[in-house]
Amino acid sequence: MSSQSLKFEQIYDLTGRIALVTGGGTGIGLMIAQGFAANGAKVYITGRRREVLDKVVSEWKGSGSLVPLVMDATDKESIMKARKEVEGQDGRLHILVNNAGQTGPRSGFMNDPNAPERKDADTFGLALFANESMEAWKDLYAVNTFSIFFTTSAFLGLLDKGSKERTRYTSTVINITSISGVTKLAQNHFCYNSSKAAASHLTKMMATEFALKGFDVRVNSIAPGVYASEMTFLDIEGEEQTNRVGQSLVSVPLKRAGTAQEMAGTAIYLASPAGCYTNGQEIIIDGGYLAVNPSTA
Repeated sequence: MSSQSLKFEQIYDLTGRIALVTGGGTGIGLMIAQGFAANGAKVYITGRRREVLDKVVSEWKGSGSLVPLVMDATDKESIMKARKEVEGQDGRLHILVNNAGQTGPRSGFMNDPNAPERKDADTFGLALFANESMEAWKDLYAVNTFSIFFTTSAFLGLLDKGSKERTRYTSTVINITSISGVTKLAQNHFCYNSSKAAASHLTKMMATEFALKGFDVRVNSIAPGVYASEMTFLDIEGEEQTNRVGQSLVSVPLKRAGTAQEMAGTAIYLASPAGCYTNGQEIIIDGGYLAVNPSTA
């Protein structure tokens, strides 16, 4: 093997790759989309708010390209319309990032030791029962879990086509899960954490089923810790705010939130030639959160 083939620009090159990032107009999705584009990819960024997507695209000054594409990841008709647009423009896809997500119902009294709702087991249980609704749980699972299944299914054929272009390269699905799906803490929201745990297992099932059926599409997930987004804060400063977002028992060892470079870099690894031997895995990037707090990892 030549030393040239091991250079950074070869291993992590995304030139000519076609990517689609759901929820790509803000937060973690935007970090990933910009990282892909900066390294040569054409990136469709999807979301329900056209004005948000257009603003991002108009402000992008880097290499590669960002393309706005309105899509509701919880609506089958909208997903299929987006698939047809990508198929008509490019005929294939190399990278799908299922990032669309929401926080959903919360019960803020859970971690407040002085909350009257925590007086005893019966009071606590009935407070949870009254505070949250079946409808809110269904709505959140639709965004955080169901959308991964339906979006991946819709684009699977285009991803398989993308793998056929080059030897030793396979297209990839990257699901953005969360440490909330791995920690045993509820962090004030049972619904969000359980939906992310379901997304993590869905990742593993898809990876296995696609591989067994001979489809050239890898499926992995990234489980972020505390990162700035519309779901948390647009800016997270210092250890105190990081821990307030993370709702941990023990402080995050790095004493800060994650950065766009750390998020984009992990996604680029999975999407590039460097990550082509990685399949069915969940990469946790959390500053050590799960190392010091109860988890299933």
